[in-house]
Amino acid sequence: MRIRALTNSKKRRLNYFYYFLAIIPSIVLHEVSHGYVANYFGDPTAKENGRLTLNPIAHIDPIGTILLPAILVFSGLPPIGYAKPVPVNISRLRNPRTQALYVSLAGPFVNIALSALGVAITEFAWHVANSQALITFGVDFGIINLFLAIFNLLPIPPLDGSAIIERFIPRHRLGGYYQFRAKALPIVMGLFILNALVFHVGYNGLNDLENWWISLIH
Repeated sequence: MRIRALTNSKKRRLNYFYYFLAIIPSIVLHEVSHGYVANYFGDPTAKENGRLTLNPIAHIDPIGTILLPAILVFSGLPPIGYAKPVPVNISRLRNPRTQALYVSLAGPFVNIALSALGVAITEFAWHVANSQALITFGVDFGIINLFLAIFNLLPIPPLDGSAIIERFIPRHRLGGYYQFRAKALPIVMGLFILNALVFHVGYNGLNDLENWWISLIH
């Protein structure tokens, strides 16, 4: 009963307004975190390009941040999106092989923290504010960030989890790998949409994750 009340039934489509209200700051903070960690470890490329800002206009990709999520949501498919990647020059890091991993994992870990914030927002809305609108936002915000974290942690180039693979690639092959990674995003998104339409691999796991997240609300 509690799960049904919090989500207005799991079968519902995400409220479009609350979805975009949740996903845009989530994606922006994900990208900015990469730039901040890179800058901390000696690479100011993102700072030099004006990308260490929370202004969403600097990060929005018309296709990845607006068009693709809108198509997925209106089609009833699991929503995912991306912002313009924050530029990082790994060669400028003080310890590229190790610190590149930290830069990559910063984004997913920010999404995990934001997912926990979604729990706090929902708890507050549920027990203190008694606001259905805030409950809806908190649930969408928390679950979207959880899914963004899991998706980006997949060890598939160019997703952030692929940084783990990079540690096992010989140095003399890294240049070719980086060239491939820079072009791989459309392929990954195409496979994601194909899976959503045809194969549905991992959907039971996503449902379990969603139920687990909702179970955190007391």
